[in-house]
Amino acid sequence: MDPFTESGLEAAYLTWRMKDERLADVLLVMGWTGLRWGEVRSMQVANFVEVPTPGLMVRRSQPEGSPAKATKGRSMRRVPLADRVLSIVQELADGRTPHDLLFTSSGGSQLWCTATVRTLAWETTGQGRRLHDLRHTAVCLWLSRGVEPGTVQAWCGHESIATTNRYLHFLGTDADKAGLNKLNDGLGSAGGARDERNGA
Repeated sequence: MDPFTESGLEAAYLTWRMKDERLADVLLVMGWTGLRWGEVRSMQVANFVEVPTPGLMVRRSQPEGSPAKATKGRSMRRVPLADRVLSIVQELADGRTPHDLLFTSSGGSQLWCTATVRTLAWETTGQGRRLHDLRHTAVCLWLSRGVEPGTVQAWCGHESIATTNRYLHFLGTDADKAGLNKLNDGLGSAGGARDERNGA
């Protein structure tokens, strides 16, 4: 697992946009939604909903070289669209029919991994990551922003909360962060043993 930080994703996005704006937008959406590559390739305009809240209905996946099939967990899930990527998806859906592919190349054709990584110089701009690490990026982004693990589990389609909890071990919990902040705050309520003269 090698997720981008939120600022790292934004920096990479700016680099990708210089190479291909459409593909850069697709990868940014992946980094905010946790969609798998096969799910992105098969997502139709009809799967974009704005009521009651903006989101994508993940119903199928199409790995390269295979026909569309059920998603990995075999059940449909709803993934939210944060404001950061909502306008991108709205623009991609605008003026298209419900059965059209939502995410396509700049020329309007179905996405292919080889062409995408070549066009975006992924070997360099991905900084050693795989495209799948954009899914990990989304999960870490959600958890670091305080989304409850059970909600993240549903958004990801994880069959077990244990899978989601692996990300918490990777990130550290809010309790870990709060505890570290207390350790770094100076003298504790008991007076502590810190010597202010030498910072020890």
